[in-house]
Amino acid sequence: MKKLFVILIVLCMLLPLSVSAEDEAAVYPYEYAWEEFWYEEAEQAVSLSGDFKVKSAFLMEASTGKVLYSLNENDRLPIASVTKIMSTILVMEAIDSGKIKLEDMVTVSEHAASMGGSQVFLEAGEQMSVHEMLKALVVVSANDATLALAEHIYGSEESFIMEMNKRAKDLGMENTNFINTNGLPIENHYSSAEDVALMTQELLKYPLIFEYTTIWMDTIRNGTFGLANTNKLVRFYNGANGMKTGFTNEAMFCLSGTAKRDGMQLISVVLGADTSDARFSTVKKMLDFGFANYSIVTPEKLTLEPISIIKGVKETADIDYTPSSILLEKGKKSSITQTAHIDQPPEAPVKKGDTVGYISYEVDETEITRVPVYITEDVDKISYFVILGRIIKNIFSFF
Repeated sequence: MKKLFVILIVLCMLLPLSVSAEDEAAVYPYEYAWEEFWYEEAEQAVSLSGDFKVKSAFLMEASTGKVLYSLNENDRLPIASVTKIMSTILVMEAIDSGKIKLEDMVTVSEHAASMGGSQVFLEAGEQMSVHEMLKALVVVSANDATLALAEHIYGSEESFIMEMNKRAKDLGMENTNFINTNGLPIENHYSSAEDVALMTQELLKYPLIFEYTTIWMDTIRNGTFGLANTNKLVRFYNGANGMKTGFTNEAMFCLSGTAKRDGMQLISVVLGADTSDARFSTVKKMLDFGFANYSIVTPEKLTLEPISIIKGVKETADIDYTPSSILLEKGKKSSITQTAHIDQPPEAPVKKGDTVGYISYEVDETEITRVPVYITEDVDKISYFVILGRIIKNIFSFF
């Protein structure tokens, strides 16, 4: 009886915030918590059947960039609010560079306040912190907050969109063109499943993003406006940590879903799903396949001897490298070997970070990647007086 009473209280607290609209700023209905589907364990599978009710799909391991599954991955398609992954990258870059701070206040323009679709109903002249704007952008895909941040950082929507397209080219996104910041329907605005994975991979590089993408329920405006994540995976899938949903009548149901388990970060993208359930179930199946069949291994580092420095104030310098993560198929016995290839001794001066060779990684005698070996300290060129001092020191050592 006591348990039933507690459940009724929780229901009463949540119901005022609950609506059923797709991808809008509202708390999801409480009954989602009882969807057993999302608690199914991953099953071992040799391959994905591919009988998905989607236009395109893509599965990639983030740290290695290894493609684990693809379906029409280069088709140019509308992606709705998944567009905001690129918008969020630019916001993260601005925060990371110090151009803006989370506590900065953003003033909403009439243009930003006029955005339709998913929104948090910003009013012209209203001020909200970057932190709350970012929460609205990421958690409930707010079009008005997205544009307000764009104008705040770049001065205008047009400048922000130009930078979005520039970053797309930098990331090798060959099948993408942005016309707006939010993915509202407009001609010539498109991307592809592979390109969405590439920009998702870039966004994952910013640890701050997970403070927003992993939110299930939260509020803005001093607790008066409730938010719930449009990405159900965050609540119901083990290891889920992002990234973005999207829906318009043109794009249909889209999702870039990310999850991390045992050090392996997967990116699963679906574009043009027939229903919301289809996009979540397809992404889940791809993630299940990845986690069930692959794992990340980081081999123990090699011990590297210091490298000789020609004409340096020091005769040697320490060298180091950052180990690579290797993606392996589970159940398949594979041998990983590391081989150090060090260049001839460099001549001073040398700088910390200068490359002096590489480590080759081989799996079953096939090279799969290389990582650079670098010097860990500055070494200046030796002067005449230092050379003279060494000569004198050597002479006196005979007596």
